[in-house]
Amino acid sequence: MAGGTEFHFVTAGIHAALEQATAAAGGRDVRLGGGVATIRQYLRAGLVDEVHLAIRPVLLGSGEHLLHDIDMHALGYECAKLVTGERATHVFLRKRA
Repeated sequence: MAGGTEFHFVTAGIHAALEQATAAAGGRDVRLGGGVATIRQYLRAGLVDEVHLAIRPVLLGSGEHLLHDIDMHALGYECAKLVTGERATHVFLRKRA
């Protein structure tokens, strides 16, 4: 892609995908892409350091529930920052050290 972005599809599981992404990042941040099911797997495994949620009051239907049955507090997350904008509220969750 323009700018050098590359996509690699990994079927060996989330740990293998994270290992490959970490190696490819060369010390830089790794961002998780995918749907709700993918994000939920990484959260439950405790592999996410920071979460940025952009919340906007739009009704889209039932969809998938990102945090249903996931106890973020028990997993060690806390709200690090909250920014309210004109069109969305941004919630930044960070795993406690």
